[in-house]
Amino acid sequence: MGEIAEKRRRFGYRRIGILVGRKGITKNHKKLYRLYREEGLSVRRRRGRKRARGSRSPMPQALRPNQRWSMDFVSDTFGASRRFRILAVNDDCCRENLGLIADTSISGARAARELDALVRLYGKPESIVTDNVLCRENLAA
Repeated sequence: MGEIAEKRRRFGYRRIGILVGRKGITKNHKKLYRLYREEGLSVRRRRGRKRARGSRSPMPQALRPNQRWSMDFVSDTFGASRRFRILAVNDDCCRENLGLIADTSISGARAARELDALVRLYGKPESIVTDNVLCRENLAA
């Protein structure tokens, strides 16, 4: 068992038991586990996902209207468990609600159409924030 564990570091006692069984030695899984632990064997735990270090810079405040809009989806259900979604678009400077679009399903094309309608009414913003992600790519054109 020690030789197999030396070659195959990611194999636990169950997989080693299968390999030992192929060689003709059959053992109870409880006995295999006891022997595995007595030999000081264990599968090394993998480390967790690396997180970003440091602090993020805070998003600058919007100082004038149409500098930054925020948009987000809100969902709820009717009494008979029928879901509906609302696309909410707000101006971050004056905290004005620019639009609430409600429907049972809002596609990406529909959201783009509604944003185009809001741009015709209020003018083009410098940026749009969705879930704290700043979007500027398509606003320049």
